[in-house]
Amino acid sequence: MTRRGLADLRTALAGLDPLPGELVRVREEVPARYGVTARYAGWAGTPAPPPTGPGPAVLFERVTPGGGGAARSVLIGLYGSRRRAAGLLGLTPGEMAHRLLDAVASPVAPTRVPAERAQPRDVLAPDLTALPVPVLTDEDAGPYLTLGAVLATDPDTGVRNLSVHRMCVRGPDRLTIWMVPGRDLEAAHRAARRRGENLPVAIHVGLGPALMLASCCPASLVPADVDELAVAGALGGAPVELTGCRTVDTDCVAHAEYVIEGELLADLAPENPDGPSATPEFLGYQGRAHPSLPTVRVTGITARDGAILQTVSGPGHEQSVLLGFGMEAAVLGRLRRLGAPVKAVHCHTAGGGQLMVVVQWRAKRSAADDRLVREAGVSVLEGFRMAKLVVSVDEDVDLESDADLWWAMVTRLQADQDLAVLPDREGFPLDPTQSTSYSATLSADGRTAKAHFDCTVPYAHRARFHRPRFTRPEPAPDRPPANRPAPDRAPPSRPAPVGAPANRVV
Repeated sequence: MTRRGLADLRTALAGLDPLPGELVRVREEVPARYGVTARYAGWAGTPAPPPTGPGPAVLFERVTPGGGGAARSVLIGLYGSRRRAAGLLGLTPGEMAHRLLDAVASPVAPTRVPAERAQPRDVLAPDLTALPVPVLTDEDAGPYLTLGAVLATDPDTGVRNLSVHRMCVRGPDRLTIWMVPGRDLEAAHRAARRRGENLPVAIHVGLGPALMLASCCPASLVPADVDELAVAGALGGAPVELTGCRTVDTDCVAHAEYVIEGELLADLAPENPDGPSATPEFLGYQGRAHPSLPTVRVTGITARDGAILQTVSGPGHEQSVLLGFGMEAAVLGRLRRLGAPVKAVHCHTAGGGQLMVVVQWRAKRSAADDRLVREAGVSVLEGFRMAKLVVSVDEDVDLESDADLWWAMVTRLQADQDLAVLPDREGFPLDPTQSTSYSATLSADGRTAKAHFDCTVPYAHRARFHRPRFTRPEPAPDRPPANRPAPDRAPPSRPAPVGAPANRVV
């Protein structure tokens, strides 16, 4: 893939169209309620049953909204493989963490586009029920915006924040929003409330890859005084273009497919008044509804002509890919600052892109590096609340191969000396084991025991762990090798339904 997928979502899709197996277009009409995710299950196994795996991007061109109205387009699976997600930026998965660190270090400020030069947009009625927002399962609280990127400015600091949140449609002009406690959007909301004001927000659905990946970066990677839009500008190689909203006093991204304008209120509402379930979470379990969440009052909706509503489905491989790249960069940056000889970091999708961290180390130069690897592995567990398991491996292990990771675990680890356990640390309550009802050793819910698996070869024994290397024969001059796309290295995606070849209309 090339760097064509940087500017906006449509440019990214245009870059996928000629590539075999990357984009499927579905033109038959499907309902937003269960229809999108039920069909997508044929490729990637979502929403049920898990585990999910890599699959193609699928563009459903005629999705009927739950509230009635004209059919509209819905995209799912764009980031459904690590190879494709990185390829949208012209990178390999192994290059993503390095590029993100560079983007954070050298941000490119966004630019404001005058109204007369902005992307033409249709003005829609402020009615969320007229949009094809999917309902994922029959246990869900309702339709969910799962890739809604919220742009807001902290009224105290003046710093913008772009972040993705789970938002449930609770009426034509109402959303509930779940904000991770302590993060930037919650801080901006609290600042507005102290002033007795509502917080103006622009919710974007359908952004270019550079913006989406920047919005998913953890706080440990992007400092509080750094604008995610500027990180996206550096990542994409050009400033992000902004324009003014129509109904609230804030900016929005000019090339977004949909912009939902509104105000984040002080009012609270239950996420699901009718039951305990929310929507499937990225760790593979049905989410539990929050009894009381802040709400967004929608004041306006604008859209590009033929707008595409982008979504992900949980429990989702795609969500884990999006979250994993930023976490990899954050861990890599921390280990670099410690002077550790780290080569690469891979946040495995089995841990939602955050809970399982694989660290690849450069060749050890002395016995002192044995201790350094173990200390650095523990440092990652202590420094990142979300990290539950860290697996350290050598340079000869393929980070993108599950078989190679298990091979290293089996042949390069003795649990009595290579396993370090850190009891009762701050964790992540969406993991159902991180609960006092599961483990009596935990002091509170949301705490966990963490572990470092040192699967690196001890320096003194390095000669006994030599892997064989086979020389590939040179191809015959009259039979050049086939020009095939690189494999994803993750578990293979489930086959497309019979009669639905890749990059074809079904």
